[in-house]
This record gives sequence, structure tokens and C-alpha cells, in this order.
Amino acid sequence: MSSPGPIYGLLAEFQNAEEILQAVHRARTAGYRIMDAYTPYPVEGLAEALGFQRSRIPLVVLLGGILGALGGFFMQYYAAVWSYPINVAGRPLNSWPSFIPITFELTVLVAALFAVLGMLGLNGLPMPYHPLFNVARFALATRDRFFLAIEATDPQFDRQVTREFLETLQPREISEISH
Repeated sequence: MSSPGPIYGLLAEFQNAEEILQAVHRARTAGYRIMDAYTPYPVEGLAEALGFQRSRIPLVVLLGGILGALGGFFMQYYAAVWSYPINVAGRPLNSWPSFIPITFELTVLVAALFAVLGMLGLNGLPMPYHPLFNVARFALATRDRFFLAIEATDPQFDRQVTREFLETLQPREISEISH
């Protein structure tokens, strides 16, 4: 039934969204913190029940926008004032109003790049392999089943105790996730 080697965690399979939501609430109450739920569609309240915090993507996008604006402005400033100064009709070399369009465009471009790269980085993507793929029934997570995985890295995790806890949640099946 259970192999003696190290495992990634335990996976419990549930029938519907209410069961997975109740299971996550009970697991959090029992002290488990390093766990994740896999569902075929978004379940309202599941992210909060799992304890996910607010995303850091807005901060990453803001930093990208600021870097893009500064880079766009100072690139033009350097070219117009230091590298290739041309006095046109007595206007100042630092004619900042003419720098606004490029500054704006680079703000948007770099913020968008930071958004995409930040999303990929913070989500741990690309991830072509995950230990959950070793569980044959996990393929049903994209169709009609709901799964709760409690990882072995959780301080509360004990193979036998966690299995007994998951059995109290009355899942369809409990599987060990091997590396």
C-alpha cells in the first residue's frame, strides 16, 4: 500500500467543488499549510481557503513600467544632449516634451514584458514535468474530478497520520505521489 521511500506527498480525489472546498477548510484547520487543489474549473473561495496571498504581479509590472520610462527618457536625453547635440532654432537641447511619446511607448512595452516574464517566473513556468503526473487518475483533474495534494514538505506532514486525516475527509481515493 505505501512504499518505504520518500514521496512528494499525498493526493486525495473528490467528486465535486463543495467536497474539495470543505476538505481544504478542514486541512487548514488541522494545521496543513503546504498543499494545493486541482480542479477542472475555478471554484469560488478556493484560493482564499488555500491561503494564497495577493499576487506580486502588479509590483513587477510597476517596476517594469518605471524602468521603461526612465530608460526611454534617458536614452533620448543622452542622444540629444551628450552624444549628438543639435541646436535647432534656438531650442534647448533637453526638449523634454518631444521625449514623451517614446517614453510612453517604452513604459508600456517594458511593463508588458515584465508582466509576462513575471507571471511565468512567479508561477514556476515552464514546468514540463511535475510529480503529480505520476498518478494515473490525476488526468481526470481537467475533466470532472477535484484533487487535494498535501506535500511532504509541510511541517505537519507524516505519511501515516496525513493518510488517516485524508481518509476522514471521505475522498474517492487517496494516492501517494512519487517523485
